[in-house]
Amino acid sequence: MANVKFHSGRQLPLEMHKVRIVQKLFLPPVEARLRLMNEAGNNTFLLQNKDVFMDMLTDSGVNAMSDLQQSAMLRADDAYAGSETYNRLAAKVRELFHMDYFLPAHQGRAAENVLATAYLKPGDVVPMNFHFTTTKAHITRLGGAVEELIVKEGLEAVNDCPFKGNFDIPRLEALIGKVGAEKIPFVRVEAGTNLVGGQPLSLQNMREVAAVCNRHGIKLVLDASLLQDNLWFIKQREPECRDWPIRRIVDEVAKLFDIIYFSARKLGFARGGGIAIRDKADEVRMKELIPLYEGFLTYGGMSVREMEAIVVGLDETLDEDVISQGPQFIEYMAGELHRRGVPVVLPAGGLGCHINATAFLDHIPQSQYPAGALAAALYIAGGIRGMERGTLSEQRNEDGSERFAELELLRLAMPRRVYTLSQVEYAIDRVQWLYENRRLVGGLTFVEEPSVLRFFFGRLAPVGDWQEKLVAKFRADFGDSL
Repeated sequence: MANVKFHSGRQLPLEMHKVRIVQKLFLPPVEARLRLMNEAGNNTFLLQNKDVFMDMLTDSGVNAMSDLQQSAMLRADDAYAGSETYNRLAAKVRELFHMDYFLPAHQGRAAENVLATAYLKPGDVVPMNFHFTTTKAHITRLGGAVEELIVKEGLEAVNDCPFKGNFDIPRLEALIGKVGAEKIPFVRVEAGTNLVGGQPLSLQNMREVAAVCNRHGIKLVLDASLLQDNLWFIKQREPECRDWPIRRIVDEVAKLFDIIYFSARKLGFARGGGIAIRDKADEVRMKELIPLYEGFLTYGGMSVREMEAIVVGLDETLDEDVISQGPQFIEYMAGELHRRGVPVVLPAGGLGCHINATAFLDHIPQSQYPAGALAAALYIAGGIRGMERGTLSEQRNEDGSERFAELELLRLAMPRRVYTLSQVEYAIDRVQWLYENRRLVGGLTFVEEPSVLRFFFGRLAPVGDWQEKLVAKFRADFGDSL
């Protein structure tokens, strides 16, 4: 990796790319932002992108493609069956993960649907370090249950643990002893725990999980959607791997698993996904579900042009200069906010900078969704769209009561190769201003609540007139500034 130091002594992330295509941005006035937030039901998913200045909702499908990816799209073979594009993608996945079989799917949650449909039956239990929203929904809709076995440090906003996404191995062993291996269709490892700050797990911990699964004859599945960040953290934080090339780390990770699925909207910088499979029996078990749910076996619901881009993007995943960019910019943002007193998740993980909404808005009860309120407030304050990762993102309990999240986080995702350092500095400035005026922010309450994945399209209203007061304070402090 390029090692560049500044003569001034400052530690800044340096873009290891140049911008060749640009998209014009617009920043509506603060009064318009208040109106637009309410029209969107105080749900940042329902905002229109034309009204967003910095879109930090997600890194899924919004990363900037490289010039090599763009050019590769021109050679796509759009045959419905027998496409050379599919052959190139399947070969690249085999090269990366050393698995003989590959099934395409249009994104990660589509792969989850195929996995759950193929392996889940009512009463089954799926252990994982931590759940992802769609993963859990696919399992529970089929009558299964999720058991989260992350180490205790993973649920603490700030500590010194370098791998807060690790499995708690004794708890995994205890769960298997309690429910029986026959009730566990597979153990799922998420490389980069999305809902608790993009926190990585170590290679050693993956080896320990694999050893447990091997002893009990349980299938081991990797969600590799956020693998590129996790690879970087393994190289930086795990002494054994410090001098290894990324290629070797991937090899060591891949050989531990029976099935690896991924969203190429994250891993590969394009829009698609797929399932890599070691054994023929597993491939046969899932294969017939691809034409049923996704499309034919050689495209799986993906555009062939995107598939060509994924081939190049997977190669770029092995480039340290490429995969270091996200974590370095996230670390910079989290460090600057921490230095200014803003409560953030530390150490910084992948995917984005995560603000601890529980500490930021400690006057708002969880029943009024502090992370969701903070997301609405930040859009009003700066035209910045983040994503709530807290109680709003949970499913209600069967009796209708809230399942309060262990962490209430506002995720400010860092799409790869998209934002400049000055734009990141702007986001830091607006978060700091909001923190200084945090007592003005109030809670939210549902007015339209879907029964499944409510955070995507539910609508909420502010509790009281706190948003108008926030706009008035913005005008008092910033004058005619946008």
